[in-house]
Amino acid sequence: MKPTLDTVFAALADPTRRQILSMLLEDDMAVTDVAEPFEMSLAAISKHLVILANAGLISQEKRGRVKWCKLEPDALREASVWMQGFGQFEAINLDAFERFLEVELSEEEAEVLTSDGVGKAG
Repeated sequence: MKPTLDTVFAALADPTRRQILSMLLEDDMAVTDVAEPFEMSLAAISKHLVILANAGLISQEKRGRVKWCKLEPDALREASVWMQGFGQFEAINLDAFERFLEVELSEEEAEVLTSDGVGKAG
């Protein structure tokens, strides 16, 4: 069964799985090597790997006693094509957006403090 676009994006939604994919950009890796930098059990990493494999983003094969993971970059093609459809929009200036949010949030916080009586002389 071919993975759906939803399955691919669901797999990519998790930061641990994105980090695993980044690691596999370098080279194929044994499951134990994939698990090494994470502070979670081998069973938890294996669950992440199953999700990535079900999405078609990686493949796994057994070489002797060791299970290896390999990145399948073509699996991202459909997602990439879908995202390119949004390329017609101007890129968001994230720095300006962050500054805007900081101002808005600090103004909101100031309003809450003054309406609660905090900071009022008296």
